[in-house]
Amino acid sequence: MNLSLYSAATGMEAQQLNLNTIANNLANVNTTGFKRSKIEFQDLLYQKPRAAGADTGGGNLVPTGIEVGNGSRVASTSKVFTQGQLTNTGEKLDLAIQGEGFFEVQRSDGTIGYTRDGTFKLNAQGQVVTADGLPLLSGFQTVAPGSEVTIAEDGQVTLQSASGTQSFRLTMTRFANPAGLRSLGGNLYEETAASGTPEVGNPGEQGFGRTVQGYIETSNVNIVEEMVNLIIAQRAYEINSKSIQTSDEMLQNIANMKR
Repeated sequence: MNLSLYSAATGMEAQQLNLNTIANNLANVNTTGFKRSKIEFQDLLYQKPRAAGADTGGGNLVPTGIEVGNGSRVASTSKVFTQGQLTNTGEKLDLAIQGEGFFEVQRSDGTIGYTRDGTFKLNAQGQVVTADGLPLLSGFQTVAPGSEVTIAEDGQVTLQSASGTQSFRLTMTRFANPAGLRSLGGNLYEETAASGTPEVGNPGEQGFGRTVQGYIETSNVNIVEEMVNLIIAQRAYEINSKSIQTSDEMLQNIANMKR
């Protein structure tokens, strides 16, 4: 009887984490370059009072055993790196990635971060930076004041100013397992042992995505899908709480029998 209480409790805890994940997806529905998270569950260890295939004597084997589960747990929450919709902003330094890849930025501690958020600006020194002021790497050079910036889909950047024309090419980074990247907040990720080492290449080549100037990539969160998942999580939570209530009523009936 007590096992049902604990099993249902693990189910409620797992659904609470599921709800937290869905809420975070919905909260970031307008976050540029955001990738939704999905949650995955596993069942817990089983108690086995009688094992399948046990010998009952005379060479007879039990065809099925007795297994009692101990509930569920959250196995992982992983990012889903599907393409978000591209939105036209008209800003010359706004860059969207159409396809696979990340931009490299230098974090405040000197390490490298990776982002799909292409809302870039110029700082006082002519560096292209993120909304948090982190310098964009990926081969992007300093932009002189008054320069006209043109970025092609293959990452070729042309800077035209009164002093002449300058050209260079951007690079992109990708990972064998992008779901293994660690989320840092601020639309940034960092490399982990699970993600694999970064691979650098040119936009539009060898499977890397294209750069689209004047656009940003919106969140890949589907509001309708998340609302459906929210209802499912709520109902699963209610069912588990009902299991606890039922177990409590049965224990109460047993206690009343002793009076």
